[in-house]
Amino acid sequence: MLLSRNFPLDEALESQEAERKGIDNTPTPEVIENLKFLFTNLVQPIRDKWGITIISSGYRSPELNRSIGGSLTSQHVMGQAADLKFTGGVDKLQVAKWIIAEKLPFDQLILEAYDPANVSKGWLHVSLTKGFNRKQVMTATFKGGKVQYSVGLPV
Repeated sequence: MLLSRNFPLDEALESQEAERKGIDNTPTPEVIENLKFLFTNLVQPIRDKWGITIISSGYRSPELNRSIGGSLTSQHVMGQAADLKFTGGVDKLQVAKWIIAEKLPFDQLILEAYDPANVSKGWLHVSLTKGFNRKQVMTATFKGGKVQYSVGLPV
């Protein structure tokens, strides 16, 4: 099953943690509909502009989300979020700025573990709901094993 032109459902479900621990990561029909909405309206346009887009984390079943220490309110559990990485030296900060400039729909846009000296590090968290979208833009840095969020993107 395809979520959008370039993204099969399997890519959004893949999890090494689930495989290692034998965790069932099968989505409900409602979650699949949320994933289709996310991928069609946000992830696919990103792929169309920036090329190969790797889903480093897509859907997470509640058990999988608990296993990795995910937020209790994670949109990944509802099929409304994906963490993206790119090939070919694509700068995630530039992708984030492009999403905003192009007025693509999103709920959260979080630049995570970004390193301007090595743009292959980190990932871009994107989320989208069928309802109200907050348009939150944040940067997440990791220090001492803890995440710190700041509003906006680095300059």
